[in-house]
Amino acid sequence: MWDAGVVDDVTWGVLTVTLTLLGGVWTWFAYQRRGLAAGLKGAAFTLVPLAAYLTETLQMFTRVVGAVADWATSLVFSPVVWLGVVLAGLSVLLFGASRAVATRSGSAPARTATSKKSKKQSTEKTDALGAAPAPRGGAPVVDDDLADIEAILRKRGIS
Repeated sequence: MWDAGVVDDVTWGVLTVTLTLLGGVWTWFAYQRRGLAAGLKGAAFTLVPLAAYLTETLQMFTRVVGAVADWATSLVFSPVVWLGVVLAGLSVLLFGASRAVATRSGSAPARTATSKKSKKQSTEKTDALGAAPAPRGGAPVVDDDLADIEAILRKRGIS
C-alpha cells in the first residue's frame, strides 16, 4: 500500500545505537534496583539490536513486517476476500444445521442388510465352551481387580 523508501545504512546505524543506548540505561537501572540477575538480563536484551544490525536481521524483520502489513491491508480492504470469508462462514453454518437436523429428526445413515445381519450375529455369539452369554438383565460381570478395588473403597466408607 505504501512504500517507506530505501533506508540507508546510516539510518539503520542510528536506530541501532539509539536502541542499544536506551537498553544500556534500562540495564543500569535494573541492576541498581533489582540486582545482578536483572542487570545481566537487561544486558542480554540490550545487545539484541546491535546483533540484529550486524547480522542484517533488523532489515529482514522490517521487510517481514512490511509484507505482513501489506497482506493484512489487502485482506481487510478487499471485497472479494470478504465474500470468501462470508461464504466460508455460511458453509460452517450449513454443516452445523445439517447435524442439528439429523440428530433432531433421528435419521441415521441407512444401514445395509449385511450390516444388520452381522450385528445380529455378533449379539448371538457363544463363548469358547459353547455356552450362551449371560443375560443382560442379570448381575453385571465384575472383574476380579475391580472387585478388590470396590472392597477397599467400601472398607474406607467410599462408595
